[in-house]
Amino acid sequence: MTIFQQFLLPLFVIQLILRGVSNKHIQRNLFTQRLCCRRQSHFVYIGKDISGSPVNVDVGMCKTHCGTTIRPSHDAGQQEYVKYASMLEFLRSKRMKTHGPAASESSVPLSQVPSCGMNQVCEPTATRVDRMLLFDGAREVEVIQECQCEIKLTQCLRVPALKTYYSETPYETVLDVGGCSRSKASTERFSCVPTKFDSALLETPNQVDLIQTVVACELKESCYRVPYVEYYYETVFHGDGVKEERLKEIDVGRCLGGCSTGNRCLLRSPDDPENCHLWSESHTSSCVPQGYGSHSFISQHGQLRTILSISSCMCQN
Repeated sequence: MTIFQQFLLPLFVIQLILRGVSNKHIQRNLFTQRLCCRRQSHFVYIGKDISGSPVNVDVGMCKTHCGTTIRPSHDAGQQEYVKYASMLEFLRSKRMKTHGPAASESSVPLSQVPSCGMNQVCEPTATRVDRMLLFDGAREVEVIQECQCEIKLTQCLRVPALKTYYSETPYETVLDVGGCSRSKASTERFSCVPTKFDSALLETPNQVDLIQTVVACELKESCYRVPYVEYYYETVFHGDGVKEERLKEIDVGRCLGGCSTGNRCLLRSPDDPENCHLWSESHTSSCVPQGYGSHSFISQHGQLRTILSISSCMCQN
């Protein structure tokens, strides 16, 4: 071995060691990022079963932030409130804890670090639809099974949404029911919502179910109109006395969406902004027709018939 080769050998070994350390660091970062975005338990009360016992289902949720967050129970929140003379004093103390000097000087806690990158969001990738037999009838419950980081879309697009029906049975079926991206417009009044639908047949032990699927999405207000076509037989009399019967198509429309009543959360957790300690009373508001039009024609039996159609929708308390 020459002197030049003896000199290159230690450099080659050092390069391999540094490359291994770098690869381990990258893998550790990727592993940490993927570990943050995962499914976590989220139990909800859906009612009572046919025996009268309460039913709580772990529907799951995708972890939006890293770190472990302890969600206080309802009883714990009540005990904390009892320590103060009034609700106003309780809210003031919480505000001081959140915006006090200690909070502003401290570094960002791990629970505030997003579970995915800046241009990604932790989304469900597998959802199961369970049918629960309750005291007041059957109910469908969607359960999140898996989560992963997905690219945050800036455009309003139809995105795949796989749902499993009749899981662990001979009739288990996976359907792409579709959904809309969470993109927002420049104003919060508009959001990405489904505007065109289709249907898929699902075979079951008792009958055939019709599952509604999303075909297209658009930026609309929270309360919006979608097309809904109905067909009628129309009788037309021509000038030469000939009577013709033809099919008449009328888009009567439907009002969809929900009406926002503002943020009902009065007090959020300083450690987890998604956890609300105190809620205000809910105000019911519905999406109803605002404008309408009329379509008149002669029916099969020679009678004048008028059909009303929705032209616009609005929120109404």
